[in-house]
Amino acid sequence: MEASRDRGPFRMKRLVVFIAQGFGVGRSPVAPGTIGSVLGLAWFAFLISPANSLLFALGLILSFGLSVLVTGRAEQELGQKDPGSIVLDEIVAVPACFAIWIIVAWRQSGHWPDAGFFFRSEKWLTVLGVLAAFRAFDVLKPWPVRQAQNLPGGYGVTADDVLAAVYVNLCVLGVYFIQPNWLL
Repeated sequence: MEASRDRGPFRMKRLVVFIAQGFGVGRSPVAPGTIGSVLGLAWFAFLISPANSLLFALGLILSFGLSVLVTGRAEQELGQKDPGSIVLDEIVAVPACFAIWIIVAWRQSGHWPDAGFFFRSEKWLTVLGVLAAFRAFDVLKPWPVRQAQNLPGGYGVTADDVLAAVYVNLCVLGVYFIQPNWLL
């Protein structure tokens, strides 16, 4: 009886690490951050599918908060500062990379876009370009992305990815001003 009570906290710790590792994808021996980012596309599709701006914003905010809590706890359990196996931060940041594109599409059409808008065959190269830009900013860590990693616990784990998403949006906005039809 005593042993089963002791396993409860152990199971919870394993669950926290499993979630922080992107439900296992962060354990990949090759490019775990990139694989986590691809999983972030699925999270984006889920958030955008209801075609509701409030649900999208709420999903982003809640997932950022969850990432801060879970990744900070997983760092403690793993005894490492922002280990490469923790990819929940990439997963939750990917939908934020599409914010400007969503706003442009919304403004142009008069309605909130759904997943079908982004995942049509003619949009896949643009989606992959957004994802590649995110990975580049996440890896290169221009100011203040690298500095954000110094925040304590899960804040540092998550903030650098959120800031990388901000850089992606600035790039998307720049391309939109040069080539407006690129996003539509």
